[in-house]
Amino acid sequence: MNERKTTNILLLVIALPVIFYVLKILAFIFIPLVFSMFIALLFLPLMRWLTKKKVPKVISLLIVMVIFGVFFKLSGEVIKLSSYEIVNSEGDLFIKAESKINALIHPVEKFFGVSRAEEKSLTVHYLKKADLGNKFGNTFNILKSTLSMLLMTAFFTILWLAESLNFQKLMNDTFVRRKYSSIRVFRQIEKDIITFIKVKFIISFFTGLGFTIACYSFGVSFPIFWGLLAFAINFVQMIGSIVSIFLLSIFALIELNSTGSLAFFIIVITSVQALMGGILEPIFMGKSFSINVITIVVMLMFWGFIWGVPGLILSIPITVFLKIVLEQNEKTKVIANLMSGEH
Repeated sequence: MNERKTTNILLLVIALPVIFYVLKILAFIFIPLVFSMFIALLFLPLMRWLTKKKVPKVISLLIVMVIFGVFFKLSGEVIKLSSYEIVNSEGDLFIKAESKINALIHPVEKFFGVSRAEEKSLTVHYLKKADLGNKFGNTFNILKSTLSMLLMTAFFTILWLAESLNFQKLMNDTFVRRKYSSIRVFRQIEKDIITFIKVKFIISFFTGLGFTIACYSFGVSFPIFWGLLAFAINFVQMIGSIVSIFLLSIFALIELNSTGSLAFFIIVITSVQALMGGILEPIFMGKSFSINVITIVVMLMFWGFIWGVPGLILSIPITVFLKIVLEQNEKTKVIANLMSGEH
């Protein structure tokens, strides 16, 4: 018996690195597959309701596709508005920005012994050294990969909803063997993931709105862009809020001449982030999402390493999913309790 247990542990130790390696090299398949799974969970209650109303599945799928289309159309309009805002900005802003950055970077250059003529532009001096051809090439590749993943995500979402990929059956064949338990676990996962996504979306929306209003109030340029950035980056747990505050604070440093105004602006955007992410989000998430900070940090690092930015976004939903599955077995329940900080 002990030999068998030891063998199983050794096999697990060998198998885990192989699984992680496969997840990394096949990221172009697994990222859209996992994204689509969580998106499909959002629409499953609607699909069940339409089925009860005897609406044909083809019509139900068309309704979901229309909802997708409207969402992407609205998202495109907001991005277009933000781009228009930046393109039509006054040229003086960039001159002012370079002047302030020059004043900040000059002491650093002096400290490290970097030689640059005083009258020479920062962009001319530093960007000229950068291989811009490669930079634009990399940007194009990123955009191409993103578009490809979006199309694959949409395709997999339709497959999940059409039950060509059956999530509940998959769980029944892998994680939970007993039929009635698998249904219960599936419904719990569905409920918790839907709650997580809805709360995260609403919190991120009002965080972005708060940043936009703060920028308008203090006269900081590109308020729609900063609101959109805060909304998008807020989906990355913990890190997103810090990055959005840091980037906007640096930009405000360039624009706001008064130190008092700058300090008050930073206090305002930090307060918005603290209110939304530190107070309201935990309240609305409830006890189901009581995952301790160490688990969150470890999962962010792990999935960020495996899948990059998409991994950072997916890390918490995946953690919630794993926690619920681990709670179903007495042998693994202790791990779920450790993840949530319970004893």
